Amino acid sequence: MKAYDISTYGDRIADIYDERHRELDPGDAVEMLAELAGGGPALELAIGTGRIALPLAARGLDVHGIDASEAMVAKLRAKPGGLAIPVTIGDFADVAVDGRYSLIYVAFNTFFALLTQDDQVRCFANVAERLTEGGVFVLEVFVPDLSRFDRGQRIRVDAVELDEVKLGVERHDAVNQISNSMYVVVREDGIRLYPVKIRYAWPAELDLMAKLAGLRLRERFGGWTRERFTDTSGQHVSVYARA
Repeated sequence: MKAYDISTYGDRIADIYDERHRELDPGDAVEMLAELAGGGPALELAIGTGRIALPLAARGLDVHGIDASEAMVAKLRAKPGGLAIPVTIGDFADVAVDGRYSLIYVAFNTFFALLTQDDQVRCFANVAERLTEGGVFVLEVFVPDLSRFDRGQRIRVDAVELDEVKLGVERHDAVNQISNSMYVVVREDGIRLYPVKIRYAWPAELDLMAKLAGLRLRERFGGWTRERFTDTSGQHVSVYARA
C-alpha cells in the first residue's frame, strides 16, 4: 500500500470513526485500566478520539495521550473534557513525552499500526523508559488467525442496503506479517475508501519484545473482564511490568 504513513488511517477515518465503532463499550476497559493505574498518571498511545481516555479522565485520573493524526485529536478536542487532556502529536513508538507514568496502554489492536518489528521493539523499549518503578504497560490486540485468508486475501460484506454497500477487502503478506486492507463505502453520491495497514505479532513475539525492553508478562487475559486466556481466545489483554 504505497504512500501509507503513520497518520493515514486516522486522517482518513476520523469523521466516521466513532460512528463505525459505536458498539464498542469502553466500560470494562476503563474499569481495569483505572485499577491498574492506581493514582496515575496514565498515558494512552494512539489516543484517537478519546473513546477510552475521556471516561478514564472522568474518574479523576491524569490522562495524557500521543497520536499521529491531528484529525483524530480534533475529534477528541470537540468532546466534553477533551481540551483538558494533553496530547502529543507524533509517532507513538517514540513515546516522546516527559515524565513517568504508572500506566501506559494501547487499545483496540492499535499497537499493530507500527508496521515493522523494529518499530514495535522500539516502542516497548521507550515505554519501559517512561514507566514508574511499579508501572505497567497494557496491550489489547487480536490473536492472529491466518485461516481467515483464502490464497492470501479476504472479502467481507458489512452491509447491503437500498442506498449503501459496505465492504472490507484485505490482502495478506505472511512473510512480513502485514495486512493491507480497505474499508469501502459505496453510495449513490460516490465511493469512500478507508485504508488500514497493520503488522500483526503473536503473543510469544510480544513477550520477547517485552523481555528485550526489560519488562515481563505479569498477566494475560482473554479480554477486559479478565476472562481466562486460552488457545481459542481471539484477543488478549496483556499486562507487562518491570522484570
